[in-house]
Amino acid sequence: MPAFADRLLLYLRDPLPVGDERPTGPVVLRLWRSDRIPETWAGGLVPPTPQAAPDFGAAAKLCTVRPGGALNEVLRGVRPVFADAPAARAALPELIGEDLTVPGGQRAILAPLRGRRRVIGAALFLRRPDRPAFETDDLLVAAQLATHSALGIDKAELYGREAYIADELQRTMLPETLPRATGVRLASRYLPAAETARVGGDWYDAIPLPGSRVALVVGDVMGHSMTSAAIMGQLRMTAQTLAGLDLPPQEVLHHLDEQAQRLGADRVATCLYAVYDPVAHRITIANAGHPPPILLHLGGRAEVLRVPPGAPIGVGGVDFEAVELDAPAGATLLLYTDGLVESRLRDVWTGIEQLREKLAATAQLTGADHPPPLEALCDEVLDMLGPGDRDDDIALLAARFDGIAPSDVAFWHLDPEDAAPGKARRLVARALTRWGLEAIADSVVLMASELVTNAVRYTSRPIAIRLLRTDVLRCEVGDDVPQLPRLRQVHELEEKGGRGLFLVSQLARRWGSTRLSTGKVVWFEHSLTHELEKPKSGADGVPPSGVAGQGS
Repeated sequence: MPAFADRLLLYLRDPLPVGDERPTGPVVLRLWRSDRIPETWAGGLVPPTPQAAPDFGAAAKLCTVRPGGALNEVLRGVRPVFADAPAARAALPELIGEDLTVPGGQRAILAPLRGRRRVIGAALFLRRPDRPAFETDDLLVAAQLATHSALGIDKAELYGREAYIADELQRTMLPETLPRATGVRLASRYLPAAETARVGGDWYDAIPLPGSRVALVVGDVMGHSMTSAAIMGQLRMTAQTLAGLDLPPQEVLHHLDEQAQRLGADRVATCLYAVYDPVAHRITIANAGHPPPILLHLGGRAEVLRVPPGAPIGVGGVDFEAVELDAPAGATLLLYTDGLVESRLRDVWTGIEQLREKLAATAQLTGADHPPPLEALCDEVLDMLGPGDRDDDIALLAARFDGIAPSDVAFWHLDPEDAAPGKARRLVARALTRWGLEAIADSVVLMASELVTNAVRYTSRPIAIRLLRTDVLRCEVGDDVPQLPRLRQVHELEEKGGRGLFLVSQLARRWGSTRLSTGKVVWFEHSLTHELEKPKSGADGVPPSGVAGQGS
């Protein structure tokens, strides 16, 4: 620019259109770039009155292009024009404001900036009076400068939009937050392969299951492209659906394998699916060609778990095997993708051994009786990556097993008979007294009795009742009937039952039902202390007395 012009005012559309977007509303130009004009400068933009000092602040920062106006005609013409041309003389006041004018003669060029599909702005080139004026050939130079600049801006905006879309796609494919599961604490990390490859096929998930269990999932679709991310999203949604059916881990992987073959994208994926039971302090793991997890024990010993490797998802025609292992309280399970342990500089088993050593060394810093903080542990794990180790994206899921002590669990089986609700009331009341929770006994006993009454009406096999005392009190009633209960409308004068779930919905902190492969579980949660809450109201502000539970 210094060799061609002394001053430049660059206006761009606000907002800048990207790709094939069709902006709506009027075209607005914003002043994006301009050199500072000293007060002693006598050239460039000059005020109409010679006595006034040049004032750059007087130049318009925003300009609305009027349809059919002079500026609109110049921009549509695409070619640069001298400022003394009739079209430019009429257009410049609209662009820079009515209070400023440009030097006379051919000392200013107005050039539209045209991207690949549309005009995206305008540039005003100025020369001082002591320099030669622009010549006709300079219009070609201005056109080249404007064209190359506009194409560069257009490409930069398009790349920025693609990166934004990729980031949003990846963000929506992964869980925004991890659930607060009973008896386990969770932390996660995700790193793209590089800034130029913001999407990939790695994913992780934590899915609450019936019985206070939680499913821990990590997977990796081959590649790190939009296609890999799309396949990953479908497999993740399928895994969540299968987890809701409470299928065994090996069955989940089997159905994921079938889903991958139906996608027909010629892509394979690895996946590890684990189910943690905080009551039994056990974890069941099935693997589909994924790197084995590492268990960091409370004493600081890091162990690579021996799980059957299995074949990747998408191969087809293979069986998956699950193993059940101890999950002691205070231990930490680390699930990860191969981008963490494999690169051009090291093979996967060398990386796994380095990861195991890193976990053990980190645990030594906090002592044998205190496991390292979960978030800090994830950061320490990622610090093991060297400059040449980022060949693939990385997904990391860490689970700290707290478990639920046997003294905080009460479990019974009741025959489906008329006396079952009464027995349930006595058993629940006795357990609450043992735990020192007499203050909430009345409401909890009432809700448990209603759920048992509901189950007795339809089931023919023993009913399971379980109480769990953690930060809340959770009651679960299971039977072999797969039909889930629901709130329904009951006539106000109807006296035959029908209001059990309504009572539960009003008294419980939370409640719900989950279908199992062998029936269902209906549960509710109650605070450990008595809390006086406002009754839940209907649309008219009155408690919905006509809402009831099916079969209650």
